[in-house]
Amino acid sequence: MTTFPKILLTTLIFTLAANALAAEPPQPQAADGSKNDPAAQVVLLKSQLAEQQKQIEQLRVTLAEQEKVLDRLAGALPAQRVATMGEVASLIPVVSPGPIAPDKALITPVFSSGRLGMTAATMAALPPAQGVAAASDMSAPLQLKVGDTSITPVGFMDLTAFWRDKNAASSMGSNFGSIPYNNTVNGNLSEFHFSTQNSRIGFRVDGNWKGAHFIGYNEFDFNGTSGATNLATSNGAIVPRLRLFWVDTRKDKLEFLAGQSWSMLVPNRKGISALPGDLFYTQVIDINYVAGLTWTRQPGMRVLYHPNNKLTFGLSAEQPDQYSGGSAGGSPITLPSAFAGLNGTQLDNAQNISLGGYLAEPGLTPDFIAKIAFDPSSKFHFEVTGFNSNFRTVNPSNLGQHFSRAGGGFQIGANAEVIKNVRLVSNIFWSDGGGRYLFGQAPSLIVRNDGSLSLIHSGSTVDGVEATLKNTFLYAYYSGIYIGRNTGFDANGTTRIGYGYSGSANNMNRAINEVTFGFNQTLWKDAKYGALNAMGQYEYLMRNPWYVAPNAPKATHDNTIYFNLRYTLPGSAPPVK
Repeated sequence: MTTFPKILLTTLIFTLAANALAAEPPQPQAADGSKNDPAAQVVLLKSQLAEQQKQIEQLRVTLAEQEKVLDRLAGALPAQRVATMGEVASLIPVVSPGPIAPDKALITPVFSSGRLGMTAATMAALPPAQGVAAASDMSAPLQLKVGDTSITPVGFMDLTAFWRDKNAASSMGSNFGSIPYNNTVNGNLSEFHFSTQNSRIGFRVDGNWKGAHFIGYNEFDFNGTSGATNLATSNGAIVPRLRLFWVDTRKDKLEFLAGQSWSMLVPNRKGISALPGDLFYTQVIDINYVAGLTWTRQPGMRVLYHPNNKLTFGLSAEQPDQYSGGSAGGSPITLPSAFAGLNGTQLDNAQNISLGGYLAEPGLTPDFIAKIAFDPSSKFHFEVTGFNSNFRTVNPSNLGQHFSRAGGGFQIGANAEVIKNVRLVSNIFWSDGGGRYLFGQAPSLIVRNDGSLSLIHSGSTVDGVEATLKNTFLYAYYSGIYIGRNTGFDANGTTRIGYGYSGSANNMNRAINEVTFGFNQTLWKDAKYGALNAMGQYEYLMRNPWYVAPNAPKATHDNTIYFNLRYTLPGSAPPVK
């Protein structure tokens, strides 16, 4: 029994006893008329005690019933937890029960001002905000409840300082494939900047509908492309950018998601969840993460099957891209002269703004991605992912001549807690035509002089260790990208085409490697007010081209240091049982 009913029961017992002792009922008389017959007095006392015992037992039964109602109401209320970074970004893939209604036959105490002792009928007559849904007026993490739906703000405010020993001119994120060489102007300059662009804002919606649990998720940052030219001169009018906007619903063993999400090719930390807290995209400050990470955020839909709580199967159809290079510092391919017009029309070389920009090039089919995830416990996660991409072009000079090619690849990933609070992480990727998933560092294909398509091999790895020591999170990663050579000759038989040929530009990279480590220190956190963190990261990045001209540098590298202060909004998603 809880403390409150115990106190109430004790008080009532003492009150009844005091009343009984204070009362002066008529005294029974003996046969001779006297009031001092001992036998009569004993009979009277026994009668009084028996009556009081009945009243006490009735009170005990009533309070026991009240306690059951209180416990049921408490179970229906959201748990109060300390907000931690990423907590709202964790999907618990089970169906939530509906709210528990009070027993209308019983008095229903509600722990809120002025409502103790309300009956169920009285509560049912109140507006929803005053009824069972609001049975607790206790201070809680920021969360708006509308019926059975909870809306939780998500986001944080960042101030990031970063320094590079070369002027890569890539803003906060590292363009891994375009580090300046030492024999260039930018290779002899350094850069230092402040930025708030990584700040994020959004919301998460949780609810139940006809036996299914649904989650809606929206997230913006401020890394959008701006037309302004005075951002650093007199105005920091950075532009919002949509990162995530999707809805997910699960009923029993089936789950469905649609919208713009992290690709299912992104490694998971657990299951096959699209929520940021369940994904592995490292813990670095660099907004382009690390070289070798397979990732993109794009529109699509997926179906998941959960045969049990340890195994998940997933299949997704996602946005395709006939990528010929040129994005995020990656090198474009060299096209045959007869097919030079394919870039920006049929192939995406990241410079097709004049032709409509986003979604300007054709697409034969979605990219199809299949994944199996195995989580025998919270200490181990293993996954295998495969994907298929399909490409198609047409000869501009002969519209009856089409060229098609199917590509694909696989990824194997695992993370394990080897000792308490220390995890090892490893992900390996290999593909034919999947270079765009490596942050665009590798083209997907080349075009031969007859117009046919040939895929480029590319692969990567990300390996690291993550550790939590009280309020400090530490990490260290090695990552690398390998881009295969695929070359040919133009129709004249002398001009080289493709990727990585002899005489090619020094931005046609063969390998990109990165070593990085850092920390995330929680300075302060509170469930009602949020959290404040200080973070730091050191990054060493190196790239090697396929071709090195005489007397030219064989490779280049840079050093980057990040320091970040972050305030995270309070709030955590409601528990799902």
